Amino acid sequence: MPDSPYKSRSTPRKAPRQARSLATVSAIVEAAARILEERGHEGFSTNAVAERAGVSVGSLYQYFPRKDALIGALIQRQAVSLIGDAEKAAEQPTGQAALSALIAPCVHHQLERPALARLLDYEEARLPLDPETERVKQRFFELTRATLRRPDLPRQPDTDLAAHDVVAIVKGMIDAAGEQGEEDRQGLTERVRRAVIGYLATAPDAG
Repeated sequence: MPDSPYKSRSTPRKAPRQARSLATVSAIVEAAARILEERGHEGFSTNAVAERAGVSVGSLYQYFPRKDALIGALIQRQAVSLIGDAEKAAEQPTGQAALSALIAPCVHHQLERPALARLLDYEEARLPLDPETERVKQRFFELTRATLRRPDLPRQPDTDLAAHDVVAIVKGMIDAAGEQGEEDRQGLTERVRRAVIGYLATAPDAG
């Protein structure tokens, strides 16, 4: 069998289990986020992250063998947080409400820390997805597909294709807004929702 593409991204050496280890890893990952926000890629190093986190470089290397592992942990943290919010969309009573509940956390995560979000988008495109992040992305697609099957939304001839398109519309509009420095989360959420509803309403079987 060929090597898994996931081996291209450096992963943590070990998973923290005790409360103290979990706190250390959390501090390291947040320090990495702040270094990226403040200094960008040029100022991002394991030494800088360790200093900001208040740990030794040796302690950092116990969990993260190199910079890519730190970036991977940040991408995973963002993805897991997003899916936690998106899961709540399934609890909404209508498709319209569920759609808004899916879009709103995407806007929030992109605009809450826009500089970090843009850097992680770049890194996510550069690095292969690790299995956990791939699982989270698949779950978001499944939530979107389930939402599009709600009876109050226009029927789609190919729900899988429509779900992929909707995810692309949401990501494209939100990423563009982040690049332009937009800050109006509510306004952006409504624009993205209108774009998605417009797409769904023009499907051949819609109406």
